[in-house]
Amino acid sequence: MIQAATNKAKDWMFGKIHGNNLIYNTCWEDPKCDRALLEIDEASELVMITSAGCNALDYALDKPAAIHCVDVNYRQNSLLELKKAFYKIDAHSQLFQFFGEGKHETPIYCYERYLREHLPDFAQKFWDKKVEPYFGANRFRPSFYFYGTAGTFAWLFGYYMRLRKSLYSNVQQLLNAPTLEIQTYWYNIIEKKIIGNFIQWAMKQPVTLSLLGIPRSQSKLVEEEYIGGVIRFIQDSLRYIFTKLPIRDNYFWQLYINGKYTPECCPNYLKKEHFDTLKKEQEKIQTHTTTISQFLKDNPNSYSHFVLLDHQDWLAANDVPALEEEWDLILKNSRPGTKILLRSGAVKIDFFPDFVRRKVNFDDQVTKAQHLQDRVGTYGSVYCGVVQS
Repeated sequence: MIQAATNKAKDWMFGKIHGNNLIYNTCWEDPKCDRALLEIDEASELVMITSAGCNALDYALDKPAAIHCVDVNYRQNSLLELKKAFYKIDAHSQLFQFFGEGKHETPIYCYERYLREHLPDFAQKFWDKKVEPYFGANRFRPSFYFYGTAGTFAWLFGYYMRLRKSLYSNVQQLLNAPTLEIQTYWYNIIEKKIIGNFIQWAMKQPVTLSLLGIPRSQSKLVEEEYIGGVIRFIQDSLRYIFTKLPIRDNYFWQLYINGKYTPECCPNYLKKEHFDTLKKEQEKIQTHTTTISQFLKDNPNSYSHFVLLDHQDWLAANDVPALEEEWDLILKNSRPGTKILLRSGAVKIDFFPDFVRRKVNFDDQVTKAQHLQDRVGTYGSVYCGVVQS
């Protein structure tokens, strides 16, 4: 009874945080791996969860016919719409100030003078209130990437490191290491300091997991399936990322620690060489504030790709009928060869309905090879299924 009450309180906290805030200020899925798995072409029509919109813009470089970005949180769609607006006004330097450096000297002026008119009403209402707090000069939180719930934890973690000057200096040495050998050297020095007693305690707190966008059901999956639980999973994931993959072009962790990108280390949508292409291709990206299931009911079609992130972890633990309905609608709106990409906090997913297993082929060898190259490293598994005829 006590445990049930505790779980209910944790779920309430997660819902309260997620229902009232921008959650993700950047995407935490590696689009380089995604694009290798998805094989998008000019005939592709994608349905995907918006998140922060970075990856939708990355996929657009493959010039698909359409990208439908779906999210129940209108704030996430507002973020993508703001990014799209910079292409509409042909302003790469302004785009990089906002989303590369995470700040702007005169964000309100830039927004009201150039950007606002290119946003849909719902995005205007959001950014009318948030553009100055998120992008204005603030010495306590000097970057947009320290806002939103995930950004708040990044800011707290960065503050923790900066209080320990030698640790912060060593982390910067790691981020600038020219070889894997030197990366490993520096990571061995800082590993126990980064994942010390305080961080281990913090990662066990419901509010921390909620800030990171991890529902109780997902952390429970990791605790039950990964030897050593959440803490051990984090330790193993970080060790792999920082000792097995080059860090100098890993813009995910460079951003998380420093709160900004550089022109050399940033997502494709921020790179100058891709700007002209995305000026045209962003027009194919449409946002929809709803669920995947409702979108498919309202917009039936034979889509070529679905990108579901990890939200089915929550559905599997909390709403199995909704999970089954979503899969039923996905299959009804697919065609032979449609690819379905999803991630999980679990090392292995066992919640696919039987009718999905009969209709969709999941090639573990292909996805595992890409998963090993994933520069984020925060998911237990990746699945890319192909709908059979």
